[in-house]
Amino acid sequence: MSKSKKQTKANQSGSSFFWIVLIVAVCLLALIIVLSKISSPSEKDTNATFDYSNQPFEGDKDAPVKIVEFGDYKCPICKQFNESVYPVIQKEFVDTGKVQFYFMNFPFINTDSTRSAEFAETVYKELGNDVYWKFHHLLYNKLPDDQKYERMDYFTTDFLKKTLAEVSSDKDVKKVEAAFNNKDYKEALDKDKSYVNKLGIDATPALFIDGKKFEGSSFNEFIDEIKKAVDKK
Repeated sequence: MSKSKKQTKANQSGSSFFWIVLIVAVCLLALIIVLSKISSPSEKDTNATFDYSNQPFEGDKDAPVKIVEFGDYKCPICKQFNESVYPVIQKEFVDTGKVQFYFMNFPFINTDSTRSAEFAETVYKELGNDVYWKFHHLLYNKLPDDQKYERMDYFTTDFLKKTLAEVSSDKDVKKVEAAFNNKDYKEALDKDKSYVNKLGIDATPALFIDGKKFEGSSFNEFIDEIKKAVDKK
């Protein structure tokens, strides 16, 4: 074979190799773009979808913005939120008809975390929304500042009954106790925990504004996010 023929064949081989590499590169780029869209969905797609029915809330039923707090009754940060942050949210947004505030349970600190969560769910189901929230806030107020209690079985059934007795009648306490002992409303707690698992929540309080998880680190940031949500309505 002459030198020119060898060169021609070599050039053809080189050209074929170039186009093969180019096609493979284009395919890889397309695959990367598709995978990036799957792994990084839009903000709208990442918003949580909650079934708000039969969940305790404070605020006007027609309030346009919904906030969800996932909490543990033994969580010291939740206690601080309940006593320091929530009153401001209540005054500025809940009482003014702008926000519905929901509480859902993520009991994880100790066995009595689950006990108190299930007891509170029973209070809500048996005695209604108003008594539930009185009990809810009182339970956090009774939580000691000393965090040693986290390792203790602090919220005993007797403790929970006595706390409830401060905001309801003896008759109502016995009604709740009977339903609690029968585990009549365990499925309500299971519903909250299913959201925890689905959303990968690993700490409390975890806060959501219209389904969007709050990722900030300060009270002012949280208030700003609520204002933005209200302004969009």
